[in-house]
Amino acid sequence: MLKKLCLLFTWILLGLNSSQAQFVKEYKVTEKKGFEMVNLDFSSYKSYVNLKRNVVQDPIYIHGHLAQSNILPEFSQSVSKGVLSASLVHKNIESDNLGKSITSKLFFSGDGYDHTWDVGLSSNYLYALNFSLGMGKSEMDLSQIPVSKLIVRSASSDVSIFYSQNSPNSVAMDTLLVTLSMGTLEIDRANFTNAKQMIFEVDYGKIDLNFSDGLPQACQVISAVSVGSVHLVLPPEDVPVRIKMRTTPMCRTSMPKYLKSTEKGVYVSKGYRSSNPKLLDLIIDVGVGSVTVE
Repeated sequence: MLKKLCLLFTWILLGLNSSQAQFVKEYKVTEKKGFEMVNLDFSSYKSYVNLKRNVVQDPIYIHGHLAQSNILPEFSQSVSKGVLSASLVHKNIESDNLGKSITSKLFFSGDGYDHTWDVGLSSNYLYALNFSLGMGKSEMDLSQIPVSKLIVRSASSDVSIFYSQNSPNSVAMDTLLVTLSMGTLEIDRANFTNAKQMIFEVDYGKIDLNFSDGLPQACQVISAVSVGSVHLVLPPEDVPVRIKMRTTPMCRTSMPKYLKSTEKGVYVSKGYRSSNPKLLDLIIDVGVGSVTVE
């Protein structure tokens, strides 16, 4: 009897180890000539994504640990008219829908994800990035990576975009767009993006937006949350800032005293001038929840 129990226990352990097995996949572009622009489309359905500068300086280096081998990514690349276009698509063959993703996140109690991805980019090329994510978490360190456009769309995910080094974007970013059905969005050193336009939309969750200093150029920022909160840290008082608030009676608002109200729902900083070429123009729209400006 004892022998049978030991054998059963051994099979259970083997089953658990098998279910937790990881499959490693690597994709990279080693070509370094014939293009200066890189378009990367990245899609994954349930994962942790870590993006940062690649010290090897290959245009694209992607390293993945996958929980299931029967759902393999598809990677493609091509060069045309001076542009490298690359695509990694990792879709769930079970086709999880949005409702299932949100329900899973509400009752998800662990820190692990089905898949983990390390995405490495170079300092020597200009990037247009498009990320389509299902459920999970993403950390994007844009330090020393020239980015002209960044788009992140997710069903239910926590997204953090930041600059770990004191190195702003070396080029003008046309658009920074992040849309989440459910989750938390954190943008640290947002002025480092050198973006002309930032659009952040969260249906259920939180937006945490931090400007450490002034801007190299004028920028319009739209932060919209249906149910949740917006936390905004402004640059110093002498930086030209205008905030337009769009809230409902079900939204609490906290504003610093130094901001001046010019009309209903409009506030400006001490350094505000409508003609200033480095104006930070913000629109904050919250339905149910809170807005905190510091």
